[in-house]
Amino acid sequence: MRLEHIGIAVSDLKAANLLFEKLLGTCPYRQETVEAEGVTTSFFQTGESKVELLETTRPDGPIGLFLERKGPGIHHLAFEVENLAAETERLVGEGFQPLGDGPRPGAEGKLVRFFHPKTTGGVLVELCQSLPH
Repeated sequence: MRLEHIGIAVSDLKAANLLFEKLLGTCPYRQETVEAEGVTTSFFQTGESKVELLETTRPDGPIGLFLERKGPGIHHLAFEVENLAAETERLVGEGFQPLGDGPRPGAEGKLVRFFHPKTTGGVLVELCQSLPH
């Protein structure tokens, strides 16, 4: 398991992209909308990991609700795993509570599963698995 990315909720993706371009000295390498999550994402490569900026496409989506409650800031930590099903089973066995009914498609063609912050020390944790092309 390795840190894949840090997800940051933003209220204005264009302004956040400009800010992170200055901060990191590089441009985002990818931007996409994930309709099922109601979010548009922008990715910056930072060494072995990435920064994912998340802008809501609907106020009732996960990022829209997060921004309403907490404002812009770190939303989640994502860890890359080789076998999402096996790692989910292991974490559930350790007492961690998954969110939702099962894995779902995420950005960059990955399969993702989130775990409730109440069981992960107050941090929303995402597991992600790259799918074969």
